[in-house]
Amino acid sequence: MSIITRFKDIMASNVNALLDKVENPEKMIDQYLRNLSSDLGKVKAETASVMTEEQRAKRLLEECQEDIEKMELYAMRALEGGSENDARKFLERKAALSAKYTQLQTAYESAYSNSHQMKQMHDKLLSDIEELEARRNMLKAKWSVAKTQERINKLGAAAGRSSDSLSAFERMEEKVNHALDEANAMAELNAGSRDELAELTAKYDKPGNAVDDELAALKAKMNSQK
Repeated sequence: MSIITRFKDIMASNVNALLDKVENPEKMIDQYLRNLSSDLGKVKAETASVMTEEQRAKRLLEECQEDIEKMELYAMRALEGGSENDARKFLERKAALSAKYTQLQTAYESAYSNSHQMKQMHDKLLSDIEELEARRNMLKAKWSVAKTQERINKLGAAAGRSSDSLSAFERMEEKVNHALDEANAMAELNAGSRDELAELTAKYDKPGNAVDDELAALKAKMNSQK
């Protein structure tokens, strides 16, 4: 039947395998549940129809079997009554019913097989839905943890790049400090050279003696008063 062909992939579906292939499990879990629920509704309706057909085929088969047994019983009674002609008619009818029984038996076996497959699909779908609903929160929680870890990994990579930048800055700072120390040392050396030169030139300068100058001025004052 078409419904069996249409849903045969459901029988082979595997929830775990489907979830492993999706890019966004959180959304796909809900979507898959909605799809399964829709499929389950269709399968339920078709299963009910197929089961009804099975019961009908079984009833016709049983009724035919009863009619065959009746024809045989009537044939026996006709023989007991001495009417072989009537017995022959009942047996002819039994033969026709036996041929019909063979056809009904084939129809019933087909209906039974279809009903069995539909029940299997129904049970498989129901099992998948129950399993997925039971695991939905757990799977969503795991997905959330995975996304959080992914963000942490990205932040960790950024922190690594900032560490590299800091190391480069520290090397630049060390280079600047070294240049400053060299400049200060050179300035100190230059200042030392100027002080030494000033001391050397002062050695050869002939500064005036203030006491001698005052003594000379005092003598000149006394001489002028005589």
